[in-house]
Amino acid sequence: MVKISVLQHAPSVHLPARPGDPTPTTRNLDPLMHPFARARERNRALNAAKMDKLFAKPFVGALEGHIDAVEVLCKKPGSLSAVASGSWDGGVILHNVSERKHIRRIQGAHKGKVSGLCFAQDDRLLSCGVDSKIKLWDASPQDDITEQRPLNEYPGKSAFNSIDHHRSDPLFATASNIVQIWDETKSAAISNLTFPTSTETITSVRFNLSETSVLGSIGSDRTFTLYDIRTGKAERRIVMQMSSNALAWSPTFPTNVLLASEDHNLYTFDVRQLKTPTHIYKGHVAAVMSCDWSPTGLEFVSGGWDRTVRIWKEGQGTRPEVYHTKRMQRVSSSIFTADARFVLTGSDDGNVRIWKAKASEKLGIITARERAAIEYRDTLKDKWKHDNEVGRIQRNRHLPKPVYQAAKLKRTMLDTRAVKEERRRKHTCAGESKPNAERKKMVITEQT
Repeated sequence: MVKISVLQHAPSVHLPARPGDPTPTTRNLDPLMHPFARARERNRALNAAKMDKLFAKPFVGALEGHIDAVEVLCKKPGSLSAVASGSWDGGVILHNVSERKHIRRIQGAHKGKVSGLCFAQDDRLLSCGVDSKIKLWDASPQDDITEQRPLNEYPGKSAFNSIDHHRSDPLFATASNIVQIWDETKSAAISNLTFPTSTETITSVRFNLSETSVLGSIGSDRTFTLYDIRTGKAERRIVMQMSSNALAWSPTFPTNVLLASEDHNLYTFDVRQLKTPTHIYKGHVAAVMSCDWSPTGLEFVSGGWDRTVRIWKEGQGTRPEVYHTKRMQRVSSSIFTADARFVLTGSDDGNVRIWKAKASEKLGIITARERAAIEYRDTLKDKWKHDNEVGRIQRNRHLPKPVYQAAKLKRTMLDTRAVKEERRRKHTCAGESKPNAERKKMVITEQT
């Protein structure tokens, strides 16, 4: 008979930990509680930020037709695709942005440059120029896109610099050496608006989008003025350090106005308190020539003499999106489309360029799965934007070499000025020289 011996193990004994032994870890079998969940999420946020830069292709296309600098752009209210452009060659072109073709083309609409465009009611277009004439055109699609006979003509006494139409009434305002209110049914201005003791040239005028009887203007003597057509006079005016080149009313906050200035900055003002701007937007290295709000009121676009287009977030005064091309010259006009997805700019090279408002946005049909993935990546980027590496990638902007060098020189000059002011304060009696906030230096005086 064979005997089988059974080996028995002694009970386990917990030995004391020795130096160098690995630290014991507990394992959580719940799949929703992975031990590396935070590290994985950060890695996904980092990849999302990198992909945003890799797939950033903001330029969509160009609308040709002008042979000289594009001075002014305007979009048609209630339309997603109709945009009009006016040039220094005196021509006006009505574009269909979605199909990239011309709806109407008016050669020689004015003698000299076209300085202002705006859409009126019932598919009509108003234009003004330095030839001291205002013309009303038919903007409806027709078979003959080159017909060049205006529906009406309004003669003026001096060159016009800007024009804007009332939102609901058949009225429009023009800017020359004074602000004038016109009725479409009359051949002469029905009202002249001016500030007492004012001798400046008005460069731009815009009706408020909500309080439609209020309009604002900017002048060559560094002023921004508010008018009321019900009283027929100027209500308030401020004098700034440098003159402004463009203004735009916010579509969502009726009291907010945006000014594009010669001092390379943009300013937002609350018209209830004009002594100081609410925000200063710094980034351009040359004069800002144009600006326009997005229909959402959350961002706006600006075009400058430095040959760049910049898209700003409302309330964030630095680090805007920067668009540029090798062939684009000085940008004189810029607008958002009505769906807030695209930006149109006109420059000195005679082209109207189309840009994506979000550089990495995919054009075309997006499935529900793709939409969910895009929203997830956006959430991750917003959650991890304070991480050093993710934030550095998101804040990075590529600039052309001349713009980068000019920005570097400008930064040096500003730092030198700050050091000089600090030394001056140190060498004066206590209390004589107090530092002023940057916003309080912009407005010299307010007049009523």
